[in-house]
Amino acid sequence: MILAPSILAADFGNLQRDVEMVNESQADWFHIDIMDGVFVPNISYGMPVLDAISKHAKKTLDVHLMIIDPDRYISTFKKLGSDILTVHYEACTHLHRTIQAIKNEGMKAGVALNPHTPVSVLEDIIQDIDLVLIMSVNPGFGGQSFIENTYKKIRQTKELILKAKSNALIEVDGGVSDKNAPKLIESGADALVAGSFVFNSDNPKKTIENLKNIR
Repeated sequence: MILAPSILAADFGNLQRDVEMVNESQADWFHIDIMDGVFVPNISYGMPVLDAISKHAKKTLDVHLMIIDPDRYISTFKKLGSDILTVHYEACTHLHRTIQAIKNEGMKAGVALNPHTPVSVLEDIIQDIDLVLIMSVNPGFGGQSFIENTYKKIRQTKELILKAKSNALIEVDGGVSDKNAPKLIESGADALVAGSFVFNSDNPKKTIENLKNIR
């Protein structure tokens, strides 16, 4: 299982310290949430903060764009060190074109689904993408409670991937903890994003270790 601590929950007054903690931990990726205040009601951080993170991060940068018209910024996010670039199905009018543009920049392409969006919308592009990000909370804010329907969506996504012989990974973002991680993995999740649960714990590095050891 891939573990991706969400930097949205880090201490921005001590960002380098928290990035280095993730570097030294058993985490696999950095999950970076970019929000524009339009597609989602919150504004997180943008290019300068991602640039600062990428200067210190020694692991995969898993960048999740919660913005309208993401096509405008694809090459910029490549320049800032993104390894995986995930866009929202709901924000892309020409999703296939967006995915190809991400791949043409040499990044892996992910597609995120909001809680209300059915998995079936991915049928025609599942073979073209590297990652499906299932939102297990409504996007925009950290610390929300987990939506139980997520397990069913993971199973449906797994069925779609197997049927299409796709290599896409399934990532889950929102309300992930040691309580629901075992069932998420059992349902078919390959990667878990954990924000508040990691960074609000007394010992984030140990919390990451404990999550990584869940089977």
